[in-house]
Amino acid sequence: QVPLVESGGGLVQAGGSLKLSCAVPGRFSDYALGWFRQALGKERESVGAVSAGDGRTYYADSVKGRFTISRDDARSTLYLQMNSLEPEDTAVYYCAADISYLRMTTRNLADYWGRGTQVTVSS
Repeated sequence: QVPLVESGGGLVQAGGSLKLSCAVPGRFSDYALGWFRQALGKERESVGAVSAGDGRTYYADSVKGRFTISRDDARSTLYLQMNSLEPEDTAVYYCAADISYLRMTTRNLADYWGRGTQVTVSS
């Protein structure tokens, strides 16, 4: 059973916005949470991450200033607000959880993954 479930993907025009959500079971409240993406024919890459407790955030250079990651542990949800979307943002977006924020942000690794949600940005 996949513990993480993404939603909110879809088709949007360039310059538009989308907000992704990920249902995260309560047992992951001590885990770092993150978003990754994989475009067709490309390797998976990190988008952003948020630590447990102090809420430190990390963003890939390609999305800094446009995307915002946040977590609401009371609602067991991870969010990714995406603004000023570009066609290059088209990909399947995955949420992930790992006990180590450092491992997630420096090695792009995670112990738990969702199945992904498709984001398509048209030009």
